Amino acid sequence: MSKKPNLLFFGIDSLRADHMSLYGYHRLTTPHIDKFAQGGVVFQNFFSPSIPTTPGYASMLTGRDCFGTDVVALRHEGGLREDVPTLAEVLKANGYNTTCIGFSGNAASRGFDKYIDYPGWGSYEEGRSPKAENLNKVAIPELQRLAKEDKPFFLFLRHMDPHSPYLPPQPFERIFYGGNELDPENKSLEPVYNFKPFADYFREWFPPGCTDKEYIIAQYDGAVAYMDACIQNIFAVVEDLGIEDETLIVITSDHGETLHDHECYYDHHGLYECTLKVPLILRYPGKVPGGQRHLDYCQHKDLMPTILEIMGIEFNGKFDGRSLVPLMKGEWREKEPEFYITECTWMRKHGWRTPEWKLIRALEPDFHFKPEVELYNLTKDPDENHNVAEQELEVVAMLTARMEAHIAKRTKETGRENPMYTNLNWHGKGTGPFKTSQQAYDTLHIGSPKAAQKLQAGEKDEEGKKK
Repeated sequence: MSKKPNLLFFGIDSLRADHMSLYGYHRLTTPHIDKFAQGGVVFQNFFSPSIPTTPGYASMLTGRDCFGTDVVALRHEGGLREDVPTLAEVLKANGYNTTCIGFSGNAASRGFDKYIDYPGWGSYEEGRSPKAENLNKVAIPELQRLAKEDKPFFLFLRHMDPHSPYLPPQPFERIFYGGNELDPENKSLEPVYNFKPFADYFREWFPPGCTDKEYIIAQYDGAVAYMDACIQNIFAVVEDLGIEDETLIVITSDHGETLHDHECYYDHHGLYECTLKVPLILRYPGKVPGGQRHLDYCQHKDLMPTILEIMGIEFNGKFDGRSLVPLMKGEWREKEPEFYITECTWMRKHGWRTPEWKLIRALEPDFHFKPEVELYNLTKDPDENHNVAEQELEVVAMLTARMEAHIAKRTKETGRENPMYTNLNWHGKGTGPFKTSQQAYDTLHIGSPKAAQKLQAGEKDEEGKKK
């Protein structure tokens, strides 16, 4: 090989692993990724421990946990720590061309040579939203350009199809739904329309008069299947360019998605498994073995050290994560079965997850009026429907102690306070921590898809600088 390997990185927003046929979902949502993954390695228990987008991408692109990045919130103030090198910066220093598609203006996307955006949202009024085709229109020419250069490349693609609004083009709108979404007898969406903070947003992209939650879930699944078909187009271009054997391809997500789960409708908040568990597929012929599936628990912070080791890139900096390459080689890698989890999306919470238990503790009242402490037995209750905090006080105390010991350890190691304790304007409302759930309910609001897009990207002034 005359040059270092390329890196093609699919960072798919809001893709929950359990809605991919690759991970056993009953609907055939990802046939092309399923076939692609046969030639690579699949990680069955890959977690995004810090929700949502900004901390998720910050961790996967630095190899650090939330203490290492100092990033925990969607609307993060202060940016990613300047002394923490990003994957783009490390690869650029090693002679790579670097391009980021669909993720400009976010603190986690620092360090690319070139940023290209595309239309990745939509509304019912605007019609069906071909997000992945919009991405392909800019990504494929850029991929072709980069492949012709003498230098190796890092191309990062942020797909938005599983992110609301779920508006897949036909025929994907109905490939998983054959019912009547306007059935007046169906009342399953009533609680969704009655949830004031999000109701206006949902009405902007739900079909007028829609009553069936199964239709909305089918739109999510259809959007995933549509994106999968469009990603196959990129796989075909890689093959046509003849760069399959010199390109590491990574497929993962920043976090999952809540559909009709836990009353956290059609968004990504709540520290439940549907938001924490995401896919990870690695493929690189000759360097990554084909046909492997691993059950070991791993996290976003493990991704950058894994990528650099596979690609043979030397890095003298620090990681909080550890390479997954030993697992691929059948070698010993110390397990990390329990870990700290955080959320600053629409609620500020943190907790501790073990193979058997999930503890969630609220740092301030939330707009769903949920209890301050939640505890779920993941063995007996994998869907997390039964909060047993009041029945298992000893378990709550034990897990809280383990969480607080971890926080103290990481605080000492980094010399900084836990960012979950310092990010008090996480919601961008300037009110400080909410005093009551009613205050949170009355304050937080998404009015339209355009308003939601601004929350993601941050408003920019005339010079393009993030406010």
